[in-house]
Amino acid sequence: MPTSQRKNTYILSFSLIVVMLGFGMVMPIFPFILTQMGASGDEYGLLIALYAIMQLIFSPVWGSISDQIGRKPVMLIGMAGVTLTLLFFGFANQLWMIFVARTLSGLLASAMMPTAMAYVGDCTSEKERGDAIGKLGGAMALGIILGPGIGGWLAGDSLTLPFFIAAGLSLVSLILIAMILPESLPSQSRQKAGKKVRLVDFAELWKALFSPIGILLLMAFIVSFGATNFQAIFGLYALKKFDFNPQQVGTILVVVGSVSAILQGLLTGPFTKRFGEPFMIKATLLTNSLGFLVLLLADSYLTVLLTTGIYVLSHALLRPSVQALTSRRAGGGQGAAMGLNSSFMSLGQIAGPIWAGVVFDVNMNYPYLSGAVILFLGFVISLFWVKEEPKAPKLTSQVGWEKSGNTSEEGVKSL
Repeated sequence: MPTSQRKNTYILSFSLIVVMLGFGMVMPIFPFILTQMGASGDEYGLLIALYAIMQLIFSPVWGSISDQIGRKPVMLIGMAGVTLTLLFFGFANQLWMIFVARTLSGLLASAMMPTAMAYVGDCTSEKERGDAIGKLGGAMALGIILGPGIGGWLAGDSLTLPFFIAAGLSLVSLILIAMILPESLPSQSRQKAGKKVRLVDFAELWKALFSPIGILLLMAFIVSFGATNFQAIFGLYALKKFDFNPQQVGTILVVVGSVSAILQGLLTGPFTKRFGEPFMIKATLLTNSLGFLVLLLADSYLTVLLTTGIYVLSHALLRPSVQALTSRRAGGGQGAAMGLNSSFMSLGQIAGPIWAGVVFDVNMNYPYLSGAVILFLGFVISLFWVKEEPKAPKLTSQVGWEKSGNTSEEGVKSL
């Protein structure tokens, strides 16, 4: 990779680390800030879900806008927005201000990831593209893992200090993009300004559930629902049940993220080769469900760390198994299938926190009890419908399906 491209990739990676740090740093802090403001569990759950809602709606919008006006202006808007919303968080002293800041944060931060990925696609060869995209994905994962710990540790002196630190880092990223990063999309390659901006097609998502990968998309939703049901309410649960402080909550979330990343890297390949994705999906759904129940037995900081480990171990292997099997079943329609997978995971990231917040107000144990039930239902469904298949269908450009070598009416199945 040429030196200039390497430099650009480093700038983009740093920017995505900063964006995800800002996202992760607030997780161990929100329970304490919202408790001081008298917020309920359902308000807390909605606040967590707002970020995912904005990401789902506006990520394709920003991607389309960047096709029309260029990548750099959209990233400048995104990073400027992240900086300002973090400052807004730091100065917020009423609940409505927190909600406004969270909404704007998700809306504007959603400009960064699709545009950064598109930037890499503009200026790298096919041979180098995978490596560059992998670096951006690794940067995001690093931000997600380190964010809760940094936020929790910094909040020991002041609950608002992490917001100002994150805002400072975002400002540095904004300056780097403005001063050093060149535009990657030439004006002659841009789409016409009048072209319709892409939006989320919910009718398409509904029809996708009845396609040959419909069950796997349902599994993606359940996996994401379970993960966010666990993570979103955990800080509030730890505060109310154990009286943990932000540092303790942040440390647990860092352990969760670190162990998950390590296990995915080390065990996913060998385990899926040995047992196959269908078996791994069934086994990990069951152990995920049991992990939720075991967590309810924890009664100290050490046992919370140990019991979350059971959940993390199985979840680290569940998500990539679902994604790998979806990719394999997609045949030639990789892009469309993985796009659908991402959309259903986003829906799970919205539903999980909202559900957890609502039932937390009834009983603080209900998010994990209900999460265990839903994951167990996913396990039961997988027993009947997630099986090895000898032939993979092919996804057509109209989001339909056709079997290899079949040209009859049954050869194309619309969603």
